[in-house]
Amino acid sequence: MRSARDLRLAVSALLLLLLLSAGVLAARAQHEIDDESEFSYIRGSENGPENWGKIKEEWATCGTGRMQSPIDLSDRHAAQAPNLRYLNHSYLPVDASIINRGHDIMVKFNGDAGSLWINGTAYHLKQVHWHSPSEHRVNGRRYSLELHMVHLSADNKTAVIGILYKIGRRDHFLHELEPYLKRIADTKEKEEMVGMVDPWEARGDGEAYYRYMGSLTTPACDEGVIWTVIKKGFEMNARPLQKVNGRDINFFCPDDHHERYYAAADQ
Repeated sequence: MRSARDLRLAVSALLLLLLLSAGVLAARAQHEIDDESEFSYIRGSENGPENWGKIKEEWATCGTGRMQSPIDLSDRHAAQAPNLRYLNHSYLPVDASIINRGHDIMVKFNGDAGSLWINGTAYHLKQVHWHSPSEHRVNGRRYSLELHMVHLSADNKTAVIGILYKIGRRDHFLHELEPYLKRIADTKEKEEMVGMVDPWEARGDGEAYYRYMGSLTTPACDEGVIWTVIKKGFEMNARPLQKVNGRDINFFCPDDHHERYYAAADQ
């Protein structure tokens, strides 16, 4: 078993790679933007986040939407939400490739990698990618790394599992990919075949998590994305945090042999 120091080195290498690759990562499943020169993450700039909704008509939701992501997930106003249960997901080992897309590092699954079920709908796992620093904030805090597992339903609806990392905790999934991360570090759009990858190793503990309705975090900022943010480990986001606007933030956390359910709302 590798030491905590080894993990810190692996995570640090990934963080450096993300920075060298332009470092700004987002959950992209619908209507991805390939040419990021049209917008930036520099606050106050002409094409920065505050102005995304003005750049193109089809990006208007970035400025007017009321279910935007990311947000600060807060426990302050907890209320019971008995509809939540343990995450219902089943993943399968499948051939995969890893790609340095310049704006992110993505593992693409080239086959059936399994599914996440929400309210009777199957969302099929398509890819995972990393954000550094984390997209979401929890109780006012941001973390070093956030992994997004992007799922699509048969009718092209999106569900994303976000996993927040605490540096120093061993993560087998990240260690397995470390050699491939190094190979693509300095070559944008380079794709390396990884072989069989088991997404189950990336899923987090699946116990405590937040659930809310949000959006993609890049233009066109499409809403209707089901976000599940797992409290795997807690230790700065390209796009500024968005207003909750009265949305319910559901929280599931088993406590010993009893299950507690919470729903937090903006006040």
